[in-house]
This record gives sequence, structure tokens and C-alpha cells, in this order.
Amino acid sequence: MKGFGSGMGNMGNMLKQLQQMQTGMAKIQEEVAATHVTGQAGGGMVEVVMNGVHEVQKVKIEASVVDATDIELLEDLVAAAYNDANKKVQEMTQQRMSGLTGGMNIPGLPF
Repeated sequence: MKGFGSGMGNMGNMLKQLQQMQTGMAKIQEEVAATHVTGQAGGGMVEVVMNGVHEVQKVKIEASVVDATDIELLEDLVAAAYNDANKKVQEMTQQRMSGLTGGMNIPGLPF
């Protein structure tokens, strides 16, 4: 029975650590959601501003890149700027979460 008691203490410590991790994760998710990143394409001629939950907040397109005879180029630039912003959000989220998880990749975590 002596070993059983120490096992329960370890379980209690693990549960406490998990609760702390969950609280820390919630705080990080709030911080990430409030953060904005800017993705760019065409040397900054097209920009997409995205928040930390992957919602596009703003799109900026310089007039010089708008050409009615080459809509495909504009479409490609917008897609590239979006993908750049999306990648930055993923990297930011992973970086902030890795501090909490000690760099371990834990399945089910939001990154």
C-alpha cells in the first residue's frame, strides 16, 4: 500500500501540471487570436492582414498591379499573399505553443 500512495501523489502532480498547461494554452490562444500578421506578394504590392485565427482582416492592392488584361496575375498575387500570412500565423502559433510544451509535438494541440 505504500507504493500506491506515492503513485497517487504523482498522479495529482500530473493533473496539476495538465491544468496549468491548459490554462497557459488558453492564454496563448487568446494572445495569438489578438495578433495580426501581414503576408505579402509581388514585393509588397499585395498585402493580406490576417489575425491569429486565420481570419483575413484587410487586403491591400497597389493600383499599379491591377491590369484588366491580366487578372490571373492579380489572382495569383492575392493567393500568394494569403498563403504567406497563413504560414506566418501557423509559425507564430507553433512558436508560442512550443514554449508551453517544451518543444514536444503533442497530437491534438492547435498547431
